[in-house]
Amino acid sequence: MTLLITIIAAAVATIVWYVNENRDAYKLGTLSFIYWGASLMWLMDFVAEYKELGADYFAWELADILNDSLLGVAVVALGLVAWIIVILVKDPKGVIKNKLSK
Repeated sequence: MTLLITIIAAAVATIVWYVNENRDAYKLGTLSFIYWGASLMWLMDFVAEYKELGADYFAWELADILNDSLLGVAVVALGLVAWIIVILVKDPKGVIKNKLSK
């Protein structure tokens, strides 16, 4: 579930990046890279677990699905926090700079 949630977030971020004309101002490419990097990480985790456990990997219980879903949501939220920090540091529209200079 973590892999699925991060892939969905990466796909949505990429679509928003593609259709938005202000993609550079809002650093949407950075958000896409954050989510695609997380998706790649979870894909490698899936491959390693599947190699170790084999077909037993797909025998999940409801508690495992819930834990993985919560982890996926946490990863997406942390990615958003990292992206917001990037926007605040870069300050593409100069809002923070103007507020601090007054």
